[in-house]
Amino acid sequence: MKRADLSARMEPFDTVPAGYIRPGVESGYALFGQYLGANYLPHMPKAKDAAILCISCAIGYFVKRLVEEGYTNVLGIDADPDYIAQASKKGLNCIEAHAFPFLEEHPQSFDAIWCGNEVNHLTKEELIEFLRLCQYSLRPNGTVMIHSQNGANPITGMDGLAHNIDHQAVYTEYSLRQVLEYTGFKSIRIVPVRLYVFYWNPLNYLGIAIDFLLTSFFRLLFKFYQKNNRIFTKKIAGIGQKPA
Repeated sequence: MKRADLSARMEPFDTVPAGYIRPGVESGYALFGQYLGANYLPHMPKAKDAAILCISCAIGYFVKRLVEEGYTNVLGIDADPDYIAQASKKGLNCIEAHAFPFLEEHPQSFDAIWCGNEVNHLTKEELIEFLRLCQYSLRPNGTVMIHSQNGANPITGMDGLAHNIDHQAVYTEYSLRQVLEYTGFKSIRIVPVRLYVFYWNPLNYLGIAIDFLLTSFFRLLFKFYQKNNRIFTKKIAGIGQKPA
């Protein structure tokens, strides 16, 4: 299944929007490297020789961070040849490829699969197919990591669906867990994707404080309506393990 076969066309799934790429390339590697590292490195395999696939890798922000952390077997794929050319200039192991056929062509090849684009760009049916392909391409006990706009956030949840016509759905901690379970993953964790991870910036701590207050308030509101949602970050990540 190539990009043209997927529902999202203007902001397709197997690459990332141009706005994701910072004008200052080096500062982009530093900032996104810190942001992605803070949110996803704790869930990466411990073995530094683990085979890791980064889907929709863009110019290789996370690929570069993983290499800096000592991982020796990292591959990034993206459907945009300009992004891949930029990544290649940095000496990063990134190739041009569409996500769905690439996974189909690489059975049991990876210990971890990380997806750089939001799964909101997939319909529910496409997401189920994507996760099944991820499981097909993972080795036993391999890990998949996906992320989504958080539909439970009272401020940004519906905007995450409505502001982009290529967003097909939004997910909450419950529904993201549900789709991972449905596609056969185990040991599922739904975790917040935190914005305020730039600890060198004093304003970052103001963001952390406001986030804590809003989260506490939202939990009370949801409890009032007999809902048990606990994560209200703008985005959430779903992490699942392929059975042995």
